[in-house]
Amino acid sequence: MILKQAGKSRPAYILLALSTAALVAWFGMAWWPASAWSDDEKRLISSLWIGSLPPVPDDPSNAVDTVPLAAELGHALFFDARLSANNQISCAFCHRPDMRFTDRMDKASALGQSRRNTPSIVGLAFSPWLYWDGRRDSLWSQALSPLEDPQEQGGNRMAIARLVTSDKEYASQYEIIFRELPDFSDRSRFPDNAAPDLHNDWSDAWAGMMDTDQQLVNQTFANVGKAIAAYERLMVPSPSRFDQYAEAIINNDAPGDIFSNDEVKGLRLFIGKGRCMECHNGPLFTNNEFHNTGILSYPGDLPDRGRIDGVREVRQNKFNCLGPYSDAGEGQCLELTHAREGIELIGALKTPSLRNLAGTAPYMHKGQIATLSETLNHYNRAPLAMIGHNEAEEPLGLLPFEIKQLEAFLLTLTAPVAVDEKWLQPPQ
Repeated sequence: MILKQAGKSRPAYILLALSTAALVAWFGMAWWPASAWSDDEKRLISSLWIGSLPPVPDDPSNAVDTVPLAAELGHALFFDARLSANNQISCAFCHRPDMRFTDRMDKASALGQSRRNTPSIVGLAFSPWLYWDGRRDSLWSQALSPLEDPQEQGGNRMAIARLVTSDKEYASQYEIIFRELPDFSDRSRFPDNAAPDLHNDWSDAWAGMMDTDQQLVNQTFANVGKAIAAYERLMVPSPSRFDQYAEAIINNDAPGDIFSNDEVKGLRLFIGKGRCMECHNGPLFTNNEFHNTGILSYPGDLPDRGRIDGVREVRQNKFNCLGPYSDAGEGQCLELTHAREGIELIGALKTPSLRNLAGTAPYMHKGQIATLSETLNHYNRAPLAMIGHNEAEEPLGLLPFEIKQLEAFLLTLTAPVAVDEKWLQPPQ
């Protein structure tokens, strides 16, 4: 068959070949084998490899964070529902070890509904900020908040301090760890229930206590958080399939069939065209910073102000690194001292780790997005923010098959927590 064009004859197979080449170029050669890695790409991959993760840093505000007995006490407290108002809600109720320490809900549900989605605690000991808005600056200060939150565990620091110092096993461990055992047996000084700022009878009881007694309760309460933090800092990720692939690439070994072609291309998109490493960098795939990415509000909620409120709250918190219950010395609270502020933080929320995304949906700070594919499509569109300014100023321009390749790569980051199984169960 001969086709006519501009007075000239051209075989149809030539036009067909040209059309095929154009289609291949348009679709980015989705089926084409992945090419070799450049030296620059290898350096980026090495920066994401778990072998580049340093040891868990010590927390200067927590003098017992590396004490084994403190971790044992924290382990027991993490699973103890007696710390809640109804004796049914433990830390593990929302941070479920069998769900990567999340709960697979849009917002946590305990005594009531929490403000935001439950983040995993795995790897959080590396982060200078806790919560989606960074309103706490240590594992131990964060651990205290749900204990008294009426929507979460709903307890109070007086009752919790008395429980820990009167339970025979807890009291024995507490005295060894903290070198003293407070006596809260005098009910004229130490009511059954008391805590500040809860706007109920417990607050009135707290207001009636002497300052020195309040300080003793606060110190004991802080120590409860420090023990829980000593347990939580053990939770770090183990090597995933990505880390096996990365190690082979770094060592110039043949990676074999560790990755599929789509997973290799997804990794290339992650470190390149997808611009993911602008926020999700380092071995934990997070810069631990705060960004506005234009996420829609949760149905019925006002737009989340995020970090601009969180930074103010962390500065005011009595249990922060600079507070009276911190063990940090002078000059050891640099993150808090130099925490960034400004209107650019309106709507900014913390960058979560991308390790172990599988099985932790829904995603985002209030679970607004149901699937990983939808999440990637959100970033690809770069919509306008409802409040503040979306830092992703223009769409990424990823094609549908590239979204699938990127998702395929992200699923290779799944791996167990790198601890003995005993730490993932209530203590015997």
